[in-house]
Amino acid sequence: MKRREFCRTAAGTGLAALFPGAVRAARHRPSLRFLRPPGALPEDEYLATCIRCGQCGEVCPNRCIKFFRFENGLASLDTPYIIPREQGCILCMKCTQACPTGALQPVEAQLGPIINRVRMGKARVDENLCLSYQGKTCGVCYRACPLQDVAIRVGRLEQPHVLEPCVGCGLCERSCIQIPQAIRIIPDHERRIA
Repeated sequence: MKRREFCRTAAGTGLAALFPGAVRAARHRPSLRFLRPPGALPEDEYLATCIRCGQCGEVCPNRCIKFFRFENGLASLDTPYIIPREQGCILCMKCTQACPTGALQPVEAQLGPIINRVRMGKARVDENLCLSYQGKTCGVCYRACPLQDVAIRVGRLEQPHVLEPCVGCGLCERSCIQIPQAIRIIPDHERRIA
């Protein structure tokens, strides 16, 4: 552990000891829409199991995994997250193999295990923003999806239809050419609370 990381972790631990109520409150009120890496345990269990070692981010070839500072509360300090609009997950599953504690459960990089065990979130299309629903063919989100015709299919004018096996990797959101994006990932930890 580097000196700066040690100091940040020690400061965060000291603040958590002084303000334990703030830590509990921060667990259920995230300040930004984020995804946990693939294979993540349910949020409370994940926060209790993750040791904030950073190994998942080190092995990520797409560099989509970032680490929280104080912007999401003390409970999330130094835990990994993904912002799909910035960089989606390519579902290589290397992070799940690198996690030493099981906060990220190991998942094989094959279609069956990914569909059955990865629940980062689920894509949702805003038909009012989507070009294909406005009479202009697009299909960018469909072409970006690593699980074409399994997680997303297209209809007339390449209108996207998200299917149940969507794992929420975020590549569709990242590729959407609309601003604001017409397709967004609803994080799994938010879908469980709602």
